[in-house]
Amino acid sequence: MSNPFARIVEPLDPKQPLKKFFNLTKLEDVRYARLPFSIRVLLEAAIRNCDEFLVKKQDVENILDWKVVQHKNVEVPFKPARVILQDFTGVPAVVDFAAMRDAVKKLGGDPEKINPICPADLVIDHSIQVDFNRRSDSLQKNQDLEFERNKERFEFLKWGSQAFKNMRIVPPGSGIIHQVNLEYLARVVMDQDGYYYPDSVVGTDSHTTMIDGLGVLGWGVGGIEAEAVMLGQPISMVLPEVVGYKLLGNPQPLVTSTDIVLTITKHLRQVGVVGKFVEFFGPGVAQLSIADRATIANMCPEYGATAAYFPVDDISIGYLVQTGRDKEKVMCTKKYLEAVGMLRDFKNSSQDPDFTQVVELDLHTVVPCCSGPKRPQDKVAVSDMKKDFETCLGAKQGFKGFQIAPDRHNSVMKFNFEGCDFELTHGSVVIAAITSCTNTSNPSVMLGAGLLAKKAVEAGLTVKPYIKTSLSPGSGVVTYYLRESGVMSYLSQLGFDVVGYGCMTCIGNSGPLPDSVVEAITQGDLVAVGVLSGNRNFEGRVHPNTRANYLASPPLVIAYAIAGTIRIDFEKEPLGINASGKKIFLKDIWPTRDEIQAVERQFVIPGMFKEVYQKIETVNEAWNALEAPSDKLYTWNPKSTYIKSPPFFDGLTLALQTPKTIEGAYVLLSFGDSVTTDHISPAGNIARNSPAARYLTSRGLTPREFNSYGSRRGNDAVMARGTFANIRLVNKFIDKQGPQTIHFPSGETLDVFDAAERYKQAGHPLIVLAGKEYGAGSSRDWAAKGPFLLGVKAVLAESYERIHRSNLVGMGVIPLQYLPGEDAATLGLTGRERYTIIIPEKLKPQMNIQIKLDTGKTFHAIMRFDTDVELTYFHNGGILNYMIRKMAS
Repeated sequence: MSNPFARIVEPLDPKQPLKKFFNLTKLEDVRYARLPFSIRVLLEAAIRNCDEFLVKKQDVENILDWKVVQHKNVEVPFKPARVILQDFTGVPAVVDFAAMRDAVKKLGGDPEKINPICPADLVIDHSIQVDFNRRSDSLQKNQDLEFERNKERFEFLKWGSQAFKNMRIVPPGSGIIHQVNLEYLARVVMDQDGYYYPDSVVGTDSHTTMIDGLGVLGWGVGGIEAEAVMLGQPISMVLPEVVGYKLLGNPQPLVTSTDIVLTITKHLRQVGVVGKFVEFFGPGVAQLSIADRATIANMCPEYGATAAYFPVDDISIGYLVQTGRDKEKVMCTKKYLEAVGMLRDFKNSSQDPDFTQVVELDLHTVVPCCSGPKRPQDKVAVSDMKKDFETCLGAKQGFKGFQIAPDRHNSVMKFNFEGCDFELTHGSVVIAAITSCTNTSNPSVMLGAGLLAKKAVEAGLTVKPYIKTSLSPGSGVVTYYLRESGVMSYLSQLGFDVVGYGCMTCIGNSGPLPDSVVEAITQGDLVAVGVLSGNRNFEGRVHPNTRANYLASPPLVIAYAIAGTIRIDFEKEPLGINASGKKIFLKDIWPTRDEIQAVERQFVIPGMFKEVYQKIETVNEAWNALEAPSDKLYTWNPKSTYIKSPPFFDGLTLALQTPKTIEGAYVLLSFGDSVTTDHISPAGNIARNSPAARYLTSRGLTPREFNSYGSRRGNDAVMARGTFANIRLVNKFIDKQGPQTIHFPSGETLDVFDAAERYKQAGHPLIVLAGKEYGAGSSRDWAAKGPFLLGVKAVLAESYERIHRSNLVGMGVIPLQYLPGEDAATLGLTGRERYTIIIPEKLKPQMNIQIKLDTGKTFHAIMRFDTDVELTYFHNGGILNYMIRKMAS
């Protein structure tokens, strides 16, 4: 392998022969010295792949000239070192690969060319649910039920791990993808084929950005884009602007990393960072542990940026040692980063690079807070939570309103649970979950929760038995140090037993609530509350019966569980009264930072990480016992309701079809702002009255066997019916929440899938109208695949979240954007018109195209194909069609 930019250096490892690394021929190049560190990683990746086919020398020059060209929509290729997947997005990716092998074979090519050429790790973490809690055997029973439900999916994934090279499966029960990546998979510096170069990663989960906290540049992409990357296709991206986020000062003693990230999320949503990199710098960064930084980087999708990068410093190097990485490799990592000018000293301002824009946060100004009740960016100080919730009760229906009549604000519903009488009101907590890699990856907040539980139990406090409490750590290391430090038993006494190692409540796998609780909530039309240490709280995501959901630190999750309500002022009201009649306030049991750090120093040690991760791929006996076929081509089972060959490649030929004007399209749905991928393609429960439920029932399944939408992503028949099936969907054509729309030719109100089928049978194309931030949230590619299968040819929105726009492009659905200053209201669009979208013969990135209505009105919109490569995908009918033609020819 020869490369014009490879440099031979002294061996970094004395046991190794001379090594090469990729970097500029002159490190003193003034342009390099001023580049943001995140852009330096892009540069290194471009240099590593520099040849006349993949990356041109001009691409390298463009990245070096970042300061000059950042605002000019300059396209650059990025080929990451690794890909990570979780099972909800990984199953459809493997399904696509299997179907692509079939398609390549039909076109006369070699099907085994469909194979990952870079390392791909798939972590099974999305399947386990909180079916059992508050019992010592909850973990085992939930894992047993997970295998019972998902055996067919797991067998398919095991086939994939054998049929495809470079694909490793991390079995269920091992942890959460991003925490496993942080603690085990991430290299920081790659040592491969005689070369050193920076680690980088893309993942089929939007929170892949968590690894940015360790100094590994990574972000989430849709499954279809990740598939192309695995097959060797670089990501085509516009060279991003980089917002420098300067951290100053020290956090106050009672503040956690959760409070910091919720504060940053609100701040950066206000700044506006969609499609940009955020890079953290300033002396305040040195006050944050890697776990703190990872928490902040994890919620990058919630503030809308592409990446949230913390350059590598000595604390990063120390974390590699703490988590049991090989010490000699860590030493080489540090030497390499020093040699190429990528080891950061946050206290040295002379290293501060140039940024597009700089914003600041004084960490001392951060106060304990939560976010909610419906969006992560809606931060509320803990001291204001009671007042804010009560204001939301009566406010107009929206992100901060439930529109409950004033005379019902104090409604009380009595119910019986396990022979005892209880009461629920608006604001009653019914779910309290310590969940998600966002927080369970951080020993300080987890040990803080454990110490708070210990003090609460010793003070005589309890949690009401009907509240669904749970603890789902992101890795076995967490349980290890909670147990060794002596706090696990106290967490269990408050109901926070370990229920599984996976995403669980954070992604809506919260399991059922007690029937009597559901009945009280429903009959009283109560705004019940979920409190979780997760990263998202969109409507309908956490649980169908919790209309208000708040993100909080693990200690606060326990505090609100003890209180039993969100309507409490912790400064003035006690958490509870113990058996002796003493009032116990939150301040009485909140652990100090010194207490937490002392326990962390003693019990979070390298040996724990080594012991857990050395057996991660073999410890699950149920997984080991699974048998899978060994054929290179998958044998599809027509009776399967989990795995089905998708129709995306039916009728595909080597010849390209010229894109045609979209004639007389009807509007399937009309939305406002912040429609999420959860609204478009929900991951949670399959409602018994839904089109997907009717399909599964027709295949002989009972409601108990439905599982979730997320688990059914290997079956397009289920997923098409689940598109726009969120029970909290707000469609402007309908005067109530729900997954329905109007079929305009007949005037009937139908389920969205049924309406789309009617349009399809009549040969009518469809579009969707939307407001700002369309496609926010998870990276799920089914939020683009589903509309494609419904017959949606284009979406017209005010703005898009980055990953979803990319997914639409990948499926050949046209993302259209209103011109600046225009929207549906200013143009007088009702959505009841028919739309003809003129597609010119010659297309160029971000060109304006004409849209004609059947009313005679004409206007223009931006066609959001942002690069020439994206236009190539469009001409092919999508990125996977492009890859099949490329492999077949």
